[in-house]
Amino acid sequence: MASTLDRLIGRLLELEVRLLACRERLSANTDPEALHDLRIAVRRLRSLLRPLRRWPGIERMEAAAKAVGALTTPLRDREVLAAHLLCLGHAAAAERRIRQMDGVYARVAVAAELDELLRLLSALPGFLRAARRNDVIQGLRRHVHKRLHKQWRQLHDALRDPAHDRHRLRLLIKRVRYGADAYPELDRSPASVTHALKKAQDALGGWHDNWQWLLQAEQQPDLAPCVPGWKAGLQRTEVKSDKALDALLKAV
Repeated sequence: MASTLDRLIGRLLELEVRLLACRERLSANTDPEALHDLRIAVRRLRSLLRPLRRWPGIERMEAAAKAVGALTTPLRDREVLAAHLLCLGHAAAAERRIRQMDGVYARVAVAAELDELLRLLSALPGFLRAARRNDVIQGLRRHVHKRLHKQWRQLHDALRDPAHDRHRLRLLIKRVRYGADAYPELDRSPASVTHALKKAQDALGGWHDNWQWLLQAEQQPDLAPCVPGWKAGLQRTEVKSDKALDALLKAV
């Protein structure tokens, strides 16, 4: 049976292949999902790394992944907004943002942040194997399980707080869900809880979209026609997210 470390190394190698493929897709500009898929791969990598912070070298790896996230977040936000504007019938505003993406994908493909991440990721499996040979890594499974349990405890405490912050809850839910995805062999959550987590994340995601678009509208005048709809959407999604969070608290 594969050890926790063997499974971890296997997942790291899989993510390296995915990131390399995404970089080639971005460079060739072959499809509109390359940037999104790159971000998913980076997110999964960060979820794998988060419970491992006690070991040397992991913080540097995490910093590199965070840098790629910071580089690509505004670009993905622009993609999502452009698609949303098209759905609303605001073609001119959407086209302006689509034009702003000209050449962006190729620049991401050769960005120093992505290059650094891939360089460190390529070396990490060998580093982990050497650490095992030298007895630097011990109790990995127990440590990861403890960290995942801590994330659950933080979420549970936040859900019980009457003055909970939706932004923080959204982050905590994402960490719990992605941590379970990263280490499925350590996840013992019932299907009902998994379903409630997803529903809550989706609801908070809708709320966050409207909130973020309203912020952008304060700086981008061509978004003014969308503001009334986004304000109404923010109110609807606040109600929806509160119901989803109540259901999640009952489920856990």
